[in-house]
Amino acid sequence: MHLVRVALVACAGFGITCRRAEPAPPYQKIPVEHRDIVVTATASGVIQPILTLSVKSKASGEILEEPVQTGDEVKQGQLLARIDPRIPQSNLTQAEANLAVAQAQFETAASQLKRSQALFQSQSITQAGLDSAQLAAATARAAVATAQANLQTAKDAMQDTHVRAPINGTVLELDAVLGTVISSPTNDVGGGTVILKMANLDTVQVSALVDETDVGKVASRMPVTISVDAFAHRTFDGTVLKIEPQAQVSQNVTMFPVEVNIPNPEHLLKPGMNTEVEIHIGQRQGVLAVPNAALRTPKDVASAASVLGLDSQAVERQLGTPAPADTPHASADTLRDGGKLHAAEVRRRGGRAGHGVPPPQPAATGGPSYVVFALRGGKIVPVSIATGLTDQDYIEVTAGLAEKDTVVVLTNVAPR
Repeated sequence: MHLVRVALVACAGFGITCRRAEPAPPYQKIPVEHRDIVVTATASGVIQPILTLSVKSKASGEILEEPVQTGDEVKQGQLLARIDPRIPQSNLTQAEANLAVAQAQFETAASQLKRSQALFQSQSITQAGLDSAQLAAATARAAVATAQANLQTAKDAMQDTHVRAPINGTVLELDAVLGTVISSPTNDVGGGTVILKMANLDTVQVSALVDETDVGKVASRMPVTISVDAFAHRTFDGTVLKIEPQAQVSQNVTMFPVEVNIPNPEHLLKPGMNTEVEIHIGQRQGVLAVPNAALRTPKDVASAASVLGLDSQAVERQLGTPAPADTPHASADTLRDGGKLHAAEVRRRGGRAGHGVPPPQPAATGGPSYVVFALRGGKIVPVSIATGLTDQDYIEVTAGLAEKDTVVVLTNVAPR
């Protein structure tokens, strides 16, 4: 108190008129302007190859050479491994010999069949003798076919002692190292030994888990943006491939896997990377928009008018009959979170996902109605507006405001 009196005396002594500092207005002036509105559904997932190939050899034997390592980029036809050819060569020699024996037996059986047919015509043998000769010839013919197939398998195995890349791709892992004795999938009931795994990483895939309340807005070929921790200042673009029909439930939250394809020409995205996914479920280009914080529902217009120093009853008369108290409307704090509010987070706040957020694709004039306070003729007046798409910060205005208008956003009192 003593300090204040001294200050007043000093002002009077020097002939200075002392004025109390004017309080800052409880609002900000925000011009209505054209903006791009983009709404996204957020999810998380892991980078995976579209197709992973397990490379095996038709030959059995020891790996003598393996000139590739994990992470190597290989071309189709490039040598991946060389197998000891001694076992395949022995099998090939045996198959050739078996074919020669089978062909000789078939020639003998065919000659015997011709003689039996001639004897049967002269009634020198019975029908049973002819049938026996026909069966022997058919059996010998089948043995030749089997020997030919075995010979081809042996040739393939011999050729496959040099294991080559089936596609252009990246070596992901080595399952059999130098010196390992592998088995052929044609001889091993277990399916044979996997030498290595590889995949083409030109395009990768993310299986993003999208909340059930958002998945109805997702469709094939929608644009997608992903981000990974390894490249914090860069995003990657992709598209939605499909929505899986089977849901997954985690911590009482129902999610649907959404398959997303991401072009990866530089191979920067590696399998196993964790990623955040944003699916662009709606957008408007160059539309009139106002901040979500400027929106008022009919229930909280009166309190906002009081903060602005307006007569709340006069404001209600200007707007017409206020909406009933039980009319569901979005609250302004929910709107501030906008299109990026994840449904699970809404549940944690005690609400229901999507409740209180304007629908992403309303009709031109059929979107939710709100009230904003605008500056017109130097005065603050309430204006009813129709809205459309909303993102994290702004909402599309489809009726009620023009580009020349300015709206006010309360700063001292948070919207209800």
